[in-house]
Amino acid sequence: MKGRNINKKRPSAQEPKRNNKKKFSSNDHDSSFFDGAEQKRRRKFNGDEIIVSSDDDEREFGSEGERVEEEKEEEIEETPAETKKRHAEALLKRLREKEREKEEEDDEMEEDDEERRRQREGERDSLIAKNLQQNQLEDSGRLRRAIASRVQKPETDEGFRVIVKHRQTVTCVALSDDESRGFSASKDGAIVHWDIESGKKEKYNWPSDEVLKSHGVKEPLGKATKHSKHVLALAVSSDGRYLASGGLDRHVHLWDVRTREHIRAFPGHKGPVSCLTFRQGTAELFSGSFDRSVKIWNADDRTYISTLFGHQSEVLTIDSLRKERVLTVGRDRTMHLWKVPEESQLVFRAPASSLESCCFISNDEFLSGSDDGSIELWNLLRKKPVHIVKNAHASFSEDKIEQINHEGLSNGHKENGAQDSSRLGSTALSWVNSVAMCRGSDLAASGAGNGSVRLWAIENESKGVRPLFELPVVGFVNSLAIAKSGKFLIAGVGQEHRLGRWGRVAAAKNGVALHPLSLS
Repeated sequence: MKGRNINKKRPSAQEPKRNNKKKFSSNDHDSSFFDGAEQKRRRKFNGDEIIVSSDDDEREFGSEGERVEEEKEEEIEETPAETKKRHAEALLKRLREKEREKEEEDDEMEEDDEERRRQREGERDSLIAKNLQQNQLEDSGRLRRAIASRVQKPETDEGFRVIVKHRQTVTCVALSDDESRGFSASKDGAIVHWDIESGKKEKYNWPSDEVLKSHGVKEPLGKATKHSKHVLALAVSSDGRYLASGGLDRHVHLWDVRTREHIRAFPGHKGPVSCLTFRQGTAELFSGSFDRSVKIWNADDRTYISTLFGHQSEVLTIDSLRKERVLTVGRDRTMHLWKVPEESQLVFRAPASSLESCCFISNDEFLSGSDDGSIELWNLLRKKPVHIVKNAHASFSEDKIEQINHEGLSNGHKENGAQDSSRLGSTALSWVNSVAMCRGSDLAASGAGNGSVRLWAIENESKGVRPLFELPVVGFVNSLAIAKSGKFLIAGVGQEHRLGRWGRVAAAKNGVALHPLSLS
């Protein structure tokens, strides 16, 4: 036992030091532990043997017990590598169980011999390893699934089917990673959560002003007397736990998807929050604003992390993948790629137009849409587009515009301001408000206000972007999302542009439209 030596006399704290040549056991180094303690009660027997009383034994046992508990606590603490290993082993266990269940469903369980059972387990592990490797390559952007060539053109002209209706223009839509749920928001502040298969929808209710203040909302600035519920952007986390919304009230709002309750409000932006995105696989949230900045938040910790500066005008669109990089587009005719860990940025300049939207194709390739109806393909190694599709979303022809303009007075002149508004409205219809990618594939989509959503095949640099076909839809396509499986596409449609009222399509229906995609 540590601290106890029956056969040998231990020098007392009061005894002077002696030049004793007698060798002590390895346990004698613990005697310093007892030097400062109060004098122990001891019983003396024949000779010089000293036995510590039972009270001292209890103290020593107690100190040893405390040491053991501390050692156990130290053992419980994991290193990051051990945590990753534990999560990986749990994932492998779940995947093996799924594969085993599939095998049980496919064939009736026959009693296999030991060799056959080991062979089947080896095949199962090889299949799991292959699937995991393919998923990792797709998530990192190094492997691209060939889906565009498999998409079949619709034989009928049914077009989009409205699955969720809104009172005002839909400004944004978002899809969960498992493709089971969708989210949409509109200019009237309504945030709706709906099921893809059943179409059942549930509305998110804004809490009272007192609750919002307790969650971090600051007083409105300027002449505003109350907070605007006008929503411009939505983003859902990869695990489906959090929904983030932003709008004219200059706050980023965090919602619990399971309970549809408001969790937290992040103040800090000095202008409307125009775009949001979660980094894949994390709770890291990026927000872009009209104040020309991009802010980084953590949804799990409910904290602010940092701010990125670089744009000279309003930030319009934002996107991110699994890597710590952010892609943004602003009204300053530039697209910025932010490398967050390196605290650096790359600036890409549009040749002759203002960029309206952007999205990642992979970590090294991007797609953007412009206000002149063009689609641009970009590469990390070049500051100019590697391929441009002009008039991808053309507005009315000049003859039709002139015909519209000359309607009015008998002498052929227009009333004051009418001609300019018609030209501005027709121009706004060609703005490419949204572009979207089927993650990890070569299928892309773009939308404007000219009456159609166009599908594209992203090929190598020499071939660029190849058009597939058009899907007719009436109204401004303010937001797009493609299912990761490539089986359907959703569009947020409205009578007006999501950021203003530069044009109006009275025949459009405000809502979320879904179009199934059939793959060969």
